[in-house]
Amino acid sequence: MRFHSYLNSTIQILNEYKGEERFALFLKKYFSQLKKYGSKDRKQIGHLCYCFFRLGKSAPRFPPQWGGFEERMLIGLFLCSVEPNEILEQLKPEWNKQINLATERKLLIINYSILIENVFPWKEELSDGIDHEKFCESFFKQPDLFLRLRPKYEIVVKEKLSNAELRFKEINSSCLALPNNSKVESIIELDREAVIQDYNSQRVGEFLKSAIQNLIPMTIGTEIKLWDCCAGSGGKSLLLHDIHRNVDLTVSDIRESILANLKKRFAKAGIKKYKSFVTDLTSNQRLRPIESSGRLIAGDYDLIICDAPCTGSGTWSRTPEQLYFFDENPPAGQAGKIGQYSLLQKRIASNIIPYLKENGFLVYITCSVFKKENEEVANYLRDEFNLELTNMELLKGYDKKADTMFVSLFKRNL
Repeated sequence: MRFHSYLNSTIQILNEYKGEERFALFLKKYFSQLKKYGSKDRKQIGHLCYCFFRLGKSAPRFPPQWGGFEERMLIGLFLCSVEPNEILEQLKPEWNKQINLATERKLLIINYSILIENVFPWKEELSDGIDHEKFCESFFKQPDLFLRLRPKYEIVVKEKLSNAELRFKEINSSCLALPNNSKVESIIELDREAVIQDYNSQRVGEFLKSAIQNLIPMTIGTEIKLWDCCAGSGGKSLLLHDIHRNVDLTVSDIRESILANLKKRFAKAGIKKYKSFVTDLTSNQRLRPIESSGRLIAGDYDLIICDAPCTGSGTWSRTPEQLYFFDENPPAGQAGKIGQYSLLQKRIASNIIPYLKENGFLVYITCSVFKKENEEVANYLRDEFNLELTNMELLKGYDKKADTMFVSLFKRNL
């Protein structure tokens, strides 16, 4: 029967996948090499794989070639599905009939001692205010796709989505939530009309607005000098550009390839005036822009955005394979991955703060739920550099089908 074929294919895929790249990319490569799978087959097998990962560290956590894999997979399929499934109908019909129940009811039905808190077992490492049980439960749900509507395109985008019969929920005047598999790129002009950006990533704009409002009186007649130092593909710079246009923008990243992607996005978005350079912010050497002969000048920036590299644990419901493979058991005498990231973040922030003007602002951001990467780093920066911590907030997304992020806003008082 094809259902057992789906199980066997899933086992084979999970045996080959070692967690070294995003699973979505691995799966795409895998299916491209085997043309025997139709679109329905790929969808079913992919869903089975993700259900396997979404159980995180909870039992039964056997390698897929061991007995017990099928049990784990079916438990995941039951907990993570919201509609009847033909695989469950064949193998667990009594579960399939109750697929629409709430998670807590499903857990009572499962004939196995699965403990939800074991999905994400690092409760003591969490930032303050996170409801551990609700956070664990959020891994059973695929987050939404969020669009940030760019100024003057709000009505146009909504009309295009409605005409394409693509359902969406309006979070606010500039933010829409859609099912994660929505093919918006064929309907709207991404980066020109709207940006794919998580809800809480959009909320970072509240902190940027606060900094801008404080800077405007001090920069009358001049542009606000901004450095997006871990720019990635430029989402935060795009956000700030739509908040305040009078900005002298500099962007940098350690990866030249991702800055190439940023340049393509900026071109679509109509951002032409900016400087960019590749740099390793963990280095103590002075930083040199690659597109000019000069150097960055200490105390030169009104605003620095540091979207720091982190575990990404606040986004793991989108990439549950990272939860499954995450290991926080370091050898004796060594820092675990969380501690390593914390040290990295402190080093990066320490190297960029000297480039901040007096009365300038630093926005420190992570997409982590671990306090060592969040509050601990924020408190370190406040105390070590005598910064004024004007605001600090954990932006919870686990109850909104969104990512969880941490943002802190500092003012440099010399």
